[in-house]
Amino acid sequence: QVQLVESGGGSVQAGGSLRLSCVRSGSTDSSQCMGWFRQAPGKEREAVAAINTDAGFTYYPPHSVKGRILISQDYAKNTVYLQMNSLKVDDTGRYYCASSASHVCSLWTSYSSWGQGTQVTVSS
Repeated sequence: QVQLVESGGGSVQAGGSLRLSCVRSGSTDSSQCMGWFRQAPGKEREAVAAINTDAGFTYYPPHSVKGRILISQDYAKNTVYLQMNSLKVDDTGRYYCASSASHVCSLWTSYSSWGQGTQVTVSS
């Protein structure tokens, strides 16, 4: 079983930046794909980005604002990051780290292990 712990959330003004971190421990062999998801108030959870931790390939869903968001990892530290720039009020929500044993990291429904999330609040 894999354990995921997120950190780095907080309150920031529009236009600011945040970097979220997700530390992975436990059965890391079964969590090749690591992803970030977010859930805004009153909305369903949506995928933000994913990374294949073995190959380093990154994935962004079609609706994702790739130009403002960047997923990366520190393989040695078993940590995945989500760098968010030029934050907007609409980016407010709880951000979750998740893992998938799938080899298709863009299969967003395959993510089955979840962290507790970290709150991001963007004010105008």
